[in-house]
Amino acid sequence: MDSVFTWVTAHGYWALYLLLALGVVGLPIPDETLLVFTGYLIGRGTLHPLGAFLAAMAGAWTGISGSYMLGRTLGVGAVHRYGKYVHLTETRLAKVHVWFDRIGHWMLFVGYYIAGVRHFTAVVAGMSRVAYPTFIAYAWSGGAIWVGTFLTLGYFLGENWRQVAELVHHYILYASVAILVAGAVWYVLWKRAKTKP
Repeated sequence: MDSVFTWVTAHGYWALYLLLALGVVGLPIPDETLLVFTGYLIGRGTLHPLGAFLAAMAGAWTGISGSYMLGRTLGVGAVHRYGKYVHLTETRLAKVHVWFDRIGHWMLFVGYYIAGVRHFTAVVAGMSRVAYPTFIAYAWSGGAIWVGTFLTLGYFLGENWRQVAELVHHYILYASVAILVAGAVWYVLWKRAKTKP
């Protein structure tokens, strides 16, 4: 993890952009911790607030858009080819599309705060052919707020950024697991209620 921080300190905005783009796509990069550290660098005067915000936001947007395009291009082909092995059919994909039209786009907005969800929701949005303007409206605005939140946190934490960032990382992970488990339980109960005569 320290090598990531060293790289941002040495190379600045381009390193921040690239690391966040790769992290949002799904590579094991501590995105929130990186943003908190960047906020600390802003407070220290190493990075300019506007430059850091724009680089981080562009990285988040690039990563989430890459995941969306992955779902839109490779995802649909994978459904045709391998969907039957995991019980994912065109009919079920159509249901996902309806769900996204109803409430799924909000997961694009808040998914940044749930570990492992931002990449997954973007891929599913691409697979279900969510219109690109709709995807941009929710995913990009969510990304901007996510970036701003953690940069601000790091800025005000100052020298205490590392301890708090580690706590935030753990709590986000625990909260994410709890949300995913609750979602799975709700889905199972909903399916059972639906199949009852």
